[in-house]
Amino acid sequence: MTFVPSSLPPDGQTLATGSEDRTIRLWNGKTGEPMKLLFTRYDHNVCSLSLSPDGLMLARGSHNKDIKIWEVTTGTELMTLLGKDEYDHHWSVCIAFSPDGIHLASGTDIGKIKIWEVLPSGEEKVLHDGHWRRDQEDSTETRGYFIEDDGGFQKPMDYWIGAMSFTPDAKLLITGSRDTTIKLFEMPNVVEKKSLTGHKGWVRSLAVSPDGKVLVSASDDQTIKFWDLSTGRNFRTLKGHSGGVRCLTFSPDGKRLASASWDRTVKLWEGGAKAEE
Repeated sequence: MTFVPSSLPPDGQTLATGSEDRTIRLWNGKTGEPMKLLFTRYDHNVCSLSLSPDGLMLARGSHNKDIKIWEVTTGTELMTLLGKDEYDHHWSVCIAFSPDGIHLASGTDIGKIKIWEVLPSGEEKVLHDGHWRRDQEDSTETRGYFIEDDGGFQKPMDYWIGAMSFTPDAKLLITGSRDTTIKLFEMPNVVEKKSLTGHKGWVRSLAVSPDGKVLVSASDDQTIKFWDLSTGRNFRTLKGHSGGVRCLTFSPDGKRLASASWDRTVKLWEGGAKAEE
């Protein structure tokens, strides 16, 4: 399951969760009671959610090529985003609204990046190779397909994008991938500026400090790493989890960091960018 805490008017206490059961649920954060159920008839596993900065729209990425956006207050489906290439059937697995709410970034299972204009057009504006690299033995963009019997994919998806985040000023888009790298792209034209290396596993979550100076990354290698965004230097590594770390988020004031892991724990780290459990 993936989830995003959201600040929704008027109470700011709504939680949105997405699940492998193909649904998105909105909850009252105070009472724990369900409020709305969002789904589409032919949908697939939900693996990423992003809330627009004004709290009015919720987008989802999934094991499907399209991106759905709902109006949160009514639960109405507003739009479906589909790329310009009708033969591109790669999954839009990871999504993130830009801080100004104008654009939405999406990452695919083969590591490519798309930038969409949300309103009014819903159009794909930029397609970038992102993490995807042409293999010497196989120049195709084959994703591979699921084999039910052995529960795996016939072809590994080495560049699958596991995390996306914008800096607060919307000048940088940051992505993490199964290739263990983190890439920084200058917006709005998606020009690669830096590639950060250090993790030894799939990068699953990214969080930028509220002041835009520090990036925190989480990985299947069970570590949390802190990076100086101005230099790309990794200046701290936390090893408090015994399983892959799947989710990170800063408190609004940047003084605390929360992390969730496959080890079934949620840890709260004091000090923000100076983090100590």
